[in-house]
Amino acid sequence: MTDSPTTDRPTFDTPDSAPGAAELVVLLDEDGRAVGTADKAGVHHAETPLHLAFSCYLFDDDGNVLITRRALHKRTFPGVWTNSCCGHPAPGEPIEEAVRRRVEQELGVPVAGLRLVLPRFRYRAEQEGVVEYEMCPVFVGSLVGPVRPDPDEVAEARWEPWQPFRRSVLDGSRTVSVWCREQVAQLPADPASASAAAVHELPPAARAGGQR
Repeated sequence: MTDSPTTDRPTFDTPDSAPGAAELVVLLDEDGRAVGTADKAGVHHAETPLHLAFSCYLFDDDGNVLITRRALHKRTFPGVWTNSCCGHPAPGEPIEEAVRRRVEQELGVPVAGLRLVLPRFRYRAEQEGVVEYEMCPVFVGSLVGPVRPDPDEVAEARWEPWQPFRRSVLDGSRTVSVWCREQVAQLPADPASASAAAVHELPPAARAGGQR
């Protein structure tokens, strides 16, 4: 992991850049093309439409993975342990920039060595009548500095050795989010050292930076 976090980045219509503005998600068709946008606050319900998201697994130099517990007030899967960070690209925002933005927002630290590993991951999950339905490319990276989680997003965070974590998820002895369980099953055995996947394998909306 050799690259450094970027500081001079283009801006997009993200919630942090426009105080009071609605956070929008990019809606998708079955082929992963952008077909519109929706307010994130109202998009998750019993018939959640397919939309664009991402997941990220963050490692330290010793091969430990950062796992997080979702804040208890979250609308979807509150209090559930999951991967390091998840989120949604804003309309028009390149997906890698969205990952960097969200990691800094949720965990208070820049990400380095960011690369795509599962470009085509997709899942549907339901809890208590609320559905998640996403095309959700998966990235890996490392953190530059100590973690400072935002309590509005993250209830707990801790580092765990990757291989024991992976085994416990795959054998069912550890409860994690549906998407985390399915991602771990598809990730390389050692994702921290895995080669980057081709960008052209992303859903079209993710390759194009969604739509405005």
